[in-house]
Amino acid sequence: MRSERHFSEYFAARHEVVRRAAYLMCGDWHWADDLTQAAFIRLAAGWHRIRDPRAVDAFLRTCLVRAYLSETRRLWRRRERPMADPPDVAGADDDAETATRRVVFARALRQVPPRQRVTLICRFYQGMDVAETAAALGCSEGTVKSQTARGLATLRTALGDAVAVTAPAWATEGSA
Repeated sequence: MRSERHFSEYFAARHEVVRRAAYLMCGDWHWADDLTQAAFIRLAAGWHRIRDPRAVDAFLRTCLVRAYLSETRRLWRRRERPMADPPDVAGADDDAETATRRVVFARALRQVPPRQRVTLICRFYQGMDVAETAAALGCSEGTVKSQTARGLATLRTALGDAVAVTAPAWATEGSA
């Protein structure tokens, strides 16, 4: 019973963070919800085996990344093009310039191939170092470095002239 309570508390604390990371990976809130659910289901299945509480976040990130990469291999996902629905009414604290930057950046990020995209998200959005990213992706550190460099180059190309205005700082920095 105590384990269930800890899982519930962890889920409540981390759900939105994981959902936002999933959205950055896939660019669709519904798909992000599915990926988040898949990651937490996998975590719940292995919850009783976790001995080090500091390893939970890393395990959950790995579950999310692997769920996303697995889904991108499905044929029907490759044919599907998600489109975000515009809000009916702007929020009270809606900043049009910030919203425009986010939309342009999210659109450019979706043009980056899935493996490179997830590498960029792990490295820069989630703040993981090269070794942690390699562990989450199940690849070598050299692969992480090359995927990061290629992903940043693709992102810069997709953003074009809007790079200085639109992209977050990490998109315009060096690659490793």
